Amino acid sequence: MQTVTTTDSTRAPRLPREQRRQQVLAAALEVFSTMGYHAASMDDIAERAGVSKPVLYQHFPGKLDLYLALLDAGLDDLRVAAKAALRTTTDNRLRVSAMVNAYFSFVEEPGGAFRLVFESDLANEPAVRQRVDDADLELARLSAAVIAEDTGLDDEQALLLASGMQGMVQVAARRWLRGGSDEASREEAADLITSLAWRGISGFPLTHPPQEAS
Repeated sequence: MQTVTTTDSTRAPRLPREQRRQQVLAAALEVFSTMGYHAASMDDIAERAGVSKPVLYQHFPGKLDLYLALLDAGLDDLRVAAKAALRTTTDNRLRVSAMVNAYFSFVEEPGGAFRLVFESDLANEPAVRQRVDDADLELARLSAAVIAEDTGLDDEQALLLASGMQGMVQVAARRWLRGGSDEASREEAADLITSLAWRGISGFPLTHPPQEAS
């Protein structure tokens, strides 16, 4: 009798390892951002990615490892955007505007990575908390350097002010996203928060007043 070999037409096509890893990460981001860490399971992620659980575990040994990989990627994206914003100009008001827009852009990104950074139900997990705290401090120091250039504040005071501004911006961006464009367009919302932030900073005395043209 002739042997007939059959194939499973539902099996996901074989992909290069890195491409498969990115597929898994995209599926996991969708699951974690909609369900949260605790409600999500590796079964949910495998099903969303269209792979078997053994394949999933070949890339990530556990759910926390997968979550941390996504968190690291989201924080890296935010760092890159913030640093780019501060390099766009030497005008500090425009730098504040660019930084505000960087946060608004981050919360608008497809996939909802901002939820893992700002709204995580795993915030008390030491590995998560440490990563977020380190990123917060790094970003606050970037803004503090700009603030210190324009004010009479010392480094610690500038850092405190930068941290407060940073918190205000990310909360406002998330509030705008939940409210939708019925309340304000993205540009209107970002301009409003920029005005508030800049008025607060500009209320401090200039350390280096602009020189009058001779």
